Amino acid sequence: MVVKNQIKLIKNLQQKKYRNQHGLFVAEGIKLVKELVNSGLLPVWAYATENNILETSGVEYQKVSNTVLKRMSGLKSPNKVLAVFQIPKAKPLDFSDWVLALDDVKDPGNLGTIIRLCDWFGIRHLLCSPQTVDCYNPKTLQATMGSVARVNLVYAPLLETIEQSGLPVVGTLMDGDSVYDADLSGPGILIMGNESHGICPEIEDMIDQKIGIPRFEDSNIESLNVATATAILLSELRRDAIRR
Repeated sequence: MVVKNQIKLIKNLQQKKYRNQHGLFVAEGIKLVKELVNSGLLPVWAYATENNILETSGVEYQKVSNTVLKRMSGLKSPNKVLAVFQIPKAKPLDFSDWVLALDDVKDPGNLGTIIRLCDWFGIRHLLCSPQTVDCYNPKTLQATMGSVARVNLVYAPLLETIEQSGLPVVGTLMDGDSVYDADLSGPGILIMGNESHGICPEIEDMIDQKIGIPRFEDSNIESLNVATATAILLSELRRDAIRR
């Protein structure tokens, strides 16, 4: 039986301060939970509203009513399965390949999509400024679809970390040179900026190579969504590696 205090704790984990306090995060939905488990994370607690729904994953779980799951859930329509995991400790950044750096990306969906893009393109290390949205935000987790367990996320001051890496720094700017003409042989650090303000001046001063995504002349769009831009740039970055 799920006790009242446990339900309250799980509900509180929807907020960052409680996730940090307890070192735990919540994942909801059968697909997300199974992806996390298949990537090596084991839940502290798991709950399901149906028998056998988690049997193939080998996870021990407790069957609960729809009412109880709704009390724990952060979703308007809970999705049959909820699990609580320990937040894994970040590993040291490996600068032998490209590292993607995010300068204060605020939108949870954008971060989740970027994490999934890193997983797709084999970018194993993602450096996030301390002001970047929490990767265990429920909306971020849903967007990652489990990739959060396969990409090493490190939250650290960008200025000091980038300086210590000793790598060339590539930054994305509206007035940057076309990415299609850029030398992206790497390794290096690719910086993506904040949705509204782009890369901050202090970080911009560190950039060795400024690149951008050219738009067609008849386009009236001012800018691309940061996750969309990241997809294009990572594709070009890996294309450059294939060319070699």
